[in-house]
Amino acid sequence: MRSCRRGTREMDLILGGFAQSGLARLGPDALDLYERLLAENDHDLYAWVLGQAAAPARYRDLIARITACHSNSRI
Repeated sequence: MRSCRRGTREMDLILGGFAQSGLARLGPDALDLYERLLAENDHDLYAWVLGQAAAPARYRDLIARITACHSNSRI
């Protein structure tokens, strides 16, 4: 639910899509990290997903997965 009801429509779509298709493939540690990611500011998240700003090292792999999922859904 927190993936789909963000502060911005863009992140609703990006994280909501990832939650529907990608969350089931995350292990326990990655799910914990995803929970921490959801506490981040939407504007920061959006910049990280678009590659406009570097994501913190702890989130880089997860952001890459989210970005790949979002890119694949737009094809």
